[in-house]
Amino acid sequence: MTIAIIAAVLGLFIVIWLYNSLINKKNQVQNAFGGIDALLKKRYDLIPNLISAVKTYMKHEAGVLTEITKLRTKAASGQLSDDEKVNLDNKISKSIGGIMVAIENYPDLKASQNFSQLQAALNEVEEQISAARRAYNATVTDYNNATEMLPTSFFASLMGYKMKTLFEISETERENFDVANLFNG
Repeated sequence: MTIAIIAAVLGLFIVIWLYNSLINKKNQVQNAFGGIDALLKKRYDLIPNLISAVKTYMKHEAGVLTEITKLRTKAASGQLSDDEKVNLDNKISKSIGGIMVAIENYPDLKASQNFSQLQAALNEVEEQISAARRAYNATVTDYNNATEMLPTSFFASLMGYKMKTLFEISETERENFDVANLFNG
């Protein structure tokens, strides 16, 4: 009788431990994504200032600036799923990177102190976003492993936990950037 009680108590503790470990991993993913969200908000707040500083110099590239503004507005709407935020973030990163490369053609703009400060602030935010993405991907990998590996996978399916999406760049972003075609189309 005592062995049965000890086994039942031990089994209960194991179930509680597995349940709590899944909750912990889910919360870590949410926390890491929250960190990325805060940095993306910081980036979105910098974009209008950057575009304003760049507009006077890059009048004939207004389409690219308009596209970044449109993406920023969509991102700031707050009505996106996590996967949509990841996809939108990738598009914004690519567009901002393209503008920074194209700015090399505008020596007066590069010499502007206001633009230099904005560029430095944006570079700092981009580095912070990159670090936050790495931290997020680590927590998502840990969470995804728990949702797929035994015995936690059993509890994860009972709790309705699904695999999460990693922050990854698209295949086109892995290619070398073609500055000559930046503003075509």
